Amino acid sequence: MNENRRITIAKRIVQELESGQTVNLGVGIPTLIPDYLDDKQLVLQSENGLLGMGPTPPPGQVNMDLISASKDPITMETGASLFDSSASFAMIRGGHIDVAVLGALQVDRTGEIANWAVPGATILGVGGAMDLVAGANKIIVATLHSSKHGEPKLVEELTYPTSGIRKADLVVTEHAVFRFEEGSMYLVEQLSDLPLDELQEITGAPFQVGLREPDKQEEAAE
Repeated sequence: MNENRRITIAKRIVQELESGQTVNLGVGIPTLIPDYLDDKQLVLQSENGLLGMGPTPPPGQVNMDLISASKDPITMETGASLFDSSASFAMIRGGHIDVAVLGALQVDRTGEIANWAVPGATILGVGGAMDLVAGANKIIVATLHSSKHGEPKLVEELTYPTSGIRKADLVVTEHAVFRFEEGSMYLVEQLSDLPLDELQEITGAPFQVGLREPDKQEEAAE
């Protein structure tokens, strides 16, 4: 059941990606995306040193020297390249990533992300979260709606350390798609049959339904 929810999120995010884009896939749900691209042509980048990531290999062709950021086996597309961490982070910090698809521990009502540390828990390493938040042109968060303890991941205010002041453009959970506009969160699509009032109950941040309507001044400017 949990895997089906993760796949739902990955497939919905693919709809947001455009052929020709360079897309970084972070740890967790994002690394499922290569298996659901259909005919969409993307250049997939993995922080651990691969440009041109392909889908999961068949069981008999697994090479554990070739892994994603989640340490799962992957393949390489024709023309792919391998490189060290310094080159990988130069791509990220240099603004060469069109879209970063990241996991998250929390996202607040404005789109601010926390995805690298849990207070009081051992920190294995910051990884590239802060660099991706700062360097990618667009940020999409892929996350289950609630934590394994049943706590909302979409919250009024972060209680975990922030990953940076840049905000997410989009959050996709197994239940819904939320966009962020001028510091507010908008529900733009429901992905499950959960009633709206129940969705509001399990979401720890207030949201509006539909995108903000342009005001009269904006309409006049157009």
